[in-house]
Amino acid sequence: MPLFLPYFIQMEKRVTSESMSAPSFPTDSSQTPTTSSSSSWRSIPLANLSPGEVYRLMVSAIVPRPIAFVSTQSPDGLGNLAPFSYFNAVASNPPVLMISITSHPDGREKDTLRNIRETGEFVVNISTESMAEAVNQCSAQYPYGVNELEKVGLTPMPSHQVKPTRVLESPIQLECKLYHLLPIGSGGAGSTVVVFGEIIEAHVHESLFDPAHPKNILSQSLQPLSRLGGNDYGTLGRVFSLPRPGKTV
Repeated sequence: MPLFLPYFIQMEKRVTSESMSAPSFPTDSSQTPTTSSSSSWRSIPLANLSPGEVYRLMVSAIVPRPIAFVSTQSPDGLGNLAPFSYFNAVASNPPVLMISITSHPDGREKDTLRNIRETGEFVVNISTESMAEAVNQCSAQYPYGVNELEKVGLTPMPSHQVKPTRVLESPIQLECKLYHLLPIGSGGAGSTVVVFGEIIEAHVHESLFDPAHPKNILSQSLQPLSRLGGNDYGTLGRVFSLPRPGKTV
C-alpha cells in the first residue's frame, strides 16, 4: 500500500454532478463598495523591487495556481520528480500545456529542465490534497540523480509513450513531448524558461468521471491542490455554476 494513499482510492461513494447554488452577486452599482481615495490603494512600480520582492508579490497575487508534479528522466535513466506552480493549459489543438521553470539562485538550470531539454519527454501528474506532503517534500533541492519519487515513498507506474514514469497517487497523469522552449529574462535571478509540452496521452482514474456526462471530470472528486503565497497551499473550496451569457451585440 503506498505511503500517501490517494483520495480516489479512499473514496467510498462518488461525488454527484449536482452543483452548489451560485452566490448572489450585486447587480446594482450602488451595492458595490467603491472608493476614490488614493490611500486605499498601494501602487507598486515593479522596476523598484528586487527580483525576490517581485516574486513574493506575484505568487501572493496570482492565486490559486495548480501544481504540476513533473516526472522526468535523464538520458542515463535517472528519475526526477518536482512540483511547479507556474503551470497551466495553453491550447487544445494541438493539446499543449506550459510549465515555467526558473533557475536556481546561482543561475544553475534545474534538473527538470535539464532532463526535458536533453530527452524531450516528461509527465505532468496533477497534484491533489492527499499528495500535499509529498509535493512539498519534493520541492527540496536534492542532488542531481536522486529520484525524489523514491525518497518520499510514492509509487511509479510505467508510461505508455514516454520514458519518465507516472505517479500512481495522482489520479490524472499527462504524458508529454517537448513542443517548444521559450527563455524569458537575462538568465539572472528571476529569469525562467517556459516549457511548452504537447500532451500525447492522458490517464484519468475512472472515479473522476461524471456519471451524467461521461467525458467530463468532476473537480470535486479530483480534489486538486493549489499553490498560494508564502508556504500556503489551497484546496478547491466552494464550487458553483453560472450559465454562460448568450451572444451580445
